Amino acid sequence: MPSLAVNIDHIATLRQARQGTEPDPVTAAHMAELAGAQCIICHLREDRRHINDRDLALLRQTVQTRLNLEMAATDEMQRICLETMPDIICLVPEKREELTTEGGLDVASRIDEIRDFLAPIIAADIETSLFIDADPKQIEAAKATGSEYIEIHTGHYADAKGRAATKAELEKILTGIKQAQDIGLKVNLGHGLNYVNVMDFSQVPGINEYSIGHSIISRAAYVGIGQAVREMNELVRSFVS
Repeated sequence: MPSLAVNIDHIATLRQARQGTEPDPVTAAHMAELAGAQCIICHLREDRRHINDRDLALLRQTVQTRLNLEMAATDEMQRICLETMPDIICLVPEKREELTTEGGLDVASRIDEIRDFLAPIIAADIETSLFIDADPKQIEAAKATGSEYIEIHTGHYADAKGRAATKAELEKILTGIKQAQDIGLKVNLGHGLNYVNVMDFSQVPGINEYSIGHSIISRAAYVGIGQAVREMNELVRSFVS
């Protein structure tokens, strides 16, 4: 049965709009877990635009399920990871000017670099994932780095306009899922998924986890975070294993 991972970055973004103390993403993570989330995700960016070091430290102390730290492949983030000891990390591309992550990590041109970066993290018994597009070269490269998981970027599918374009992007993802599973990678999906488009994956076997943030936090503005998480969790938990 697939599980739901809730990204609480957008709670921190709302807090940072006033440079204040509320809403607190740590409280949001606790409420999400109570509502059924099986993993909490946060992205500690280089510029600390939303989640900050205090948040990460408190999340590590309080998260009762699994803590997934999204991060760039930098020396600073490697050090923070090894000090914090999240349950799993996901390497993502990061640009200062982007509003949110715009695409998958280019692993194919950096296999040796990423393998070396992941080595001490894997040695510390922290699980690893790579956020990549559903590209055959990137999937093969991800396997070569020693990472146990990939998270396939679903943003292009979510943003596609029109039935033909949406179908084409979906087919790329489905092909990528099959390829990854065939070579022994565990597959997560994430970026741009919401209460409607996630249903296109309801009959796709073998998905380990759905990583969803913006849609849940947006709905939480209307119905509260507990209800928003419960609704998404009910959907995901009904999908085929």
